[in-house]
Amino acid sequence: MPLSPSGLNAAVDRAAGLLAVDAAAAEREARVVLGQAPGDPRARLILASARRRQGDARGALALLAPLAEAFPRAAQTRYELGVVRAALGDGPGAVAALRQATTLNRDLAEAWRALGDQLFLAGDGPGAEAAFAEHARAAISEPALRPAADAVFAGDLATAERLLTAHIQSAGPRPVALNLLAQVLIRQGRDGDAEPLLRRALELDPAFDGARFNLALLLFGQQRAAEAVERLEPLLAATPASAPYRNLMAASLSLVGAYDRAIGLYEGLLAEIPLQPKIWLNYGQVLRTVGRRQEAVAAFRRAIALAPNLGEAYWSLANLKVAAISPEEESAMTAQLARVDLAADDRLHLHYALGKALEDRGDPASAFAHYAQGARLRREAVPYDAVAARAMMRRSKALLTREFFARRAGGGSPSAEPIFIVGLPRSGSTLIEQILASHSAVEGTMELADIAYRARDIARTAGYPEGLAGLDDTARLALGQRFLDDVRVHRRLGRAFFIDKMPNNFHHIGLIQLILPRSRIIDARRHPLGACFSAFKQHFAQGQAFSYDLADLGAYYRDYVELTAHFDDVLPGRVCRVIYEDLVEDTEGQIRRLLDHCGLPFEPGCLKFYENGRAVRTVSSEQVRRPIFRDGLDQWRRFEPWLEPLKTALGPALEGWRG
Repeated sequence: MPLSPSGLNAAVDRAAGLLAVDAAAAEREARVVLGQAPGDPRARLILASARRRQGDARGALALLAPLAEAFPRAAQTRYELGVVRAALGDGPGAVAALRQATTLNRDLAEAWRALGDQLFLAGDGPGAEAAFAEHARAAISEPALRPAADAVFAGDLATAERLLTAHIQSAGPRPVALNLLAQVLIRQGRDGDAEPLLRRALELDPAFDGARFNLALLLFGQQRAAEAVERLEPLLAATPASAPYRNLMAASLSLVGAYDRAIGLYEGLLAEIPLQPKIWLNYGQVLRTVGRRQEAVAAFRRAIALAPNLGEAYWSLANLKVAAISPEEESAMTAQLARVDLAADDRLHLHYALGKALEDRGDPASAFAHYAQGARLRREAVPYDAVAARAMMRRSKALLTREFFARRAGGGSPSAEPIFIVGLPRSGSTLIEQILASHSAVEGTMELADIAYRARDIARTAGYPEGLAGLDDTARLALGQRFLDDVRVHRRLGRAFFIDKMPNNFHHIGLIQLILPRSRIIDARRHPLGACFSAFKQHFAQGQAFSYDLADLGAYYRDYVELTAHFDDVLPGRVCRVIYEDLVEDTEGQIRRLLDHCGLPFEPGCLKFYENGRAVRTVSSEQVRRPIFRDGLDQWRRFEPWLEPLKTALGPALEGWRG
């Protein structure tokens, strides 16, 4: 019986509704319509989509090609054509069709997502990122939220925050609005304000994968990788083929020390996406960590071949310290730096890499010029307030007196498991960690951020260090136990003791004493000009904002010496100071002294620390895989003509640094 026009429309609507849940049923409905109206473009498009969803991409293409030619301004048809071409392996054809679709309809969210996927596969990271940003904007379907979404995409974060705050106040805390506001706050660097919004969005809608992924990204950015892994597991279980999910999971796993699984994920991604330079870069970083040096070199050079402007790949290669930068690579870096359109992040990494190459080649003047240029660019991106840092140090000294600790004796966690190594970066802390981790009772982990997070939590509610005064016995015990619980994911060997070698924890010796009074603390110290210049020429991924200006470095080192001297006075014997130069000159004597402080018997394996095959994440990974050497002790002397600002800022610490 022939269908009426309204019946045909109803059949088309039924077919469209079935596409996502039952493609075969959608095909049957579409064929019914085409049996009576063979030229109906809606039914032909549904039939093509149904064939594609059932795995018949060639059959779908045969239907779509004439349809796209007949209706050149039909965005949905162009989208389907792009997805089908992608399924057939025609990446350029897919990108062309999807670009046409998004040009015809900028609000076609699924087309932006598919375009981002194709650009990612093609190795066009910036293009993919821009497409995914458009997808996030277009995916906001609520009319009331569209102005805010448009403002986010345009970079007008202040307007977006105002609109979203007003919307939430009037309409209530709805998941999509909370997630969008969280993204605004993250772009403003306000992670602490964004996190509760994402958690609330997931409470309201536990199936909101976008908010879950954004929370995982935020946690990863804060080095809370174990929590990021927890959020990513259900996403990967539901969508195991997702490249963004696998990429973030691999990066998170590498931070918690699950290197084998991380490497497996990276290798799977690279088998599918061999043109993505940043995955090669991340893969190389994990290979470096586990000691697969030559494979790491090959991965970094593969990233450079795919993206000659990728400064971080050059810096990673130079920073590996086992493969000298070739003259050809040096020339290539110089050519990239001559470009006016080079991104600031690539530029600063290239300056650091070229500085290392020139230093190795014996040209300290040119090397210093490049180090200084890289540091200047980094300093602009991560400003540092030396006056505020000194003020906090002095407040710590005023608060944390002998009497303060005497009144709080006996509290905190009773655990003696943690060994903290503090100091300045590039002062021998990785060497000390490697020595201790070569003892049968000690496990090396990595630079853990958990003590800093506990300090941040206290600062938010009561200020820091002033909030330490308000911690009663119950709070101190809870904080100590929380630290032990949070870092358990990094302890894989079941040994009695473990190391946290976050250098910046010297700021928090008072907090450590309050919550973990039986832990050991080791201060890794090095000559100020050696330590500070070594830090100056090192680009750190995060967390060392003081290291990009010589005067800031000198002030920081001076504050460090003053604060640790204060703790020597108010907590005598609590901190064991290990001087790097002494460790080089009297290795066995210093190792025995170090083990005595930790309450550990001497083991000969600690003298052969370089035979320990454990993974090492820090930039000193290659140095600690060979016996102690004297080469690095006086490297700074070649650069002494340029270190006057550092010497001036060090003041009395330049001579009195040993304590």
